[in-house]
Amino acid sequence: MSAPLTLELRSKYNVRSMPVRKDDEVQVVRGTYKGREGKVVQVYRRKWVIHIERITREKVNGSTVNVGVNPSKVVITKLRLDKDRKSLLDRKAKGRVAADKDKGAKFSAEDIMQSID
Repeated sequence: MSAPLTLELRSKYNVRSMPVRKDDEVQVVRGTYKGREGKVVQVYRRKWVIHIERITREKVNGSTVNVGVNPSKVVITKLRLDKDRKSLLDRKAKGRVAADKDKGAKFSAEDIMQSID
């Protein structure tokens, strides 16, 4: 269950998205709770939703429950980094740099000119 990173994090780490994890800070960008920010309290993989700190609703009996938000509708504003997550960022960034280097190099100018002649 991945979510995109903010533009600042995207430029800093050269990575577009990351799997959401507990204690990441996110901002909701779509839906009823648009604009709300908070820390991820729970990642509910069975229902493919995440629960965010201050996004709750009151039930009929008066108790408050967390509202599930689809991870595609949030952006990660702050990552909780540990050793494994840093290695994942490095691995994804390295692949992205290699892909950018190869981009546009499928055909050279000589190949195109030969096919025209």
